[in-house]
Order: sequence, then structure tokens, then C-alpha cells
Amino acid sequence: MVLGIAVLAANAVAAGWGGLTWLRKRPRWSIGFWPVLRVAQALVAVQVVLGLLLVARGASTPDGLHIAYGISLLVISLVSEGMRAGVAQRELEGVEDIDSLERSEQLAIAHRVALAEVGVMTVGALLILTLALRAYQTGG
Repeated sequence: MVLGIAVLAANAVAAGWGGLTWLRKRPRWSIGFWPVLRVAQALVAVQVVLGLLLVARGASTPDGLHIAYGISLLVISLVSEGMRAGVAQRELEGVEDIDSLERSEQLAIAHRVALAEVGVMTVGALLILTLALRAYQTGG
């Protein structure tokens, strides 16, 4: 129960922090966002593994919907990371040589990449938060 609440709280904090960073277009705020997000992701992984171990040992018998919600948290985290990886590639399309750009252009690209990455991961954290709430509501 404590771990489940920690998953909810950590993803709520990550989603809120990321949302403010993205909405206010403050890429420097993302410096603190990433450690919070990584803690939230680690808690999700521990929660899923612990839940599956409890089911495998017969110590817990949640319904299939609860298990599906739980596993989907890990899937969303992985898919979000995959989408984040493509952000820089999209921003750099058409740029022949990043080193040949002026410093101000390089910084502008870096800011767009940072904000886009935060945006993608914030949506992931919001989805995780929503499904974790549903998992909590289904019992288990």
C-alpha cells in the first residue's frame, strides 16, 4: 500500500513539475524534473515487480484488470522513453552540421529539445498517474 501511494505521489509531482516547465517554457526547470521523474519511474518498476512476485507466490489474487493496469504503467514508461529519444532527431532534421550553427541557434535548438522531451515525459507521467489511480480503485 505504501509503495502504491509513493507511485501515485511521485508521478503526480513529476507530472506537475513537468507541466509547469513545459507550459512556462522554462527549460532550466527541467534540471530538477529529471531526478523526480526517474524516482517515479523506479517506483513504478519496483511496484510492478513486487506485484508480480506476490501474484506468483499466491500471496495476492487481484483480478485481471488490476494486473493489466499495473503492467501498463511499465509499458507507458518504456514507450514514453522511446518517444523522447525521437525528439532530438526531429529537431535536428535538415541541420547539416550543428557545430556550424551560431551559438544562439544551437541554444535555441537545445531549448526546444529540452522542452519537447519534458512534454513527452510529462504526458507519460500523467498517463501513469491516471492508470495507477485506476489500479488502486480496482483493489488488489
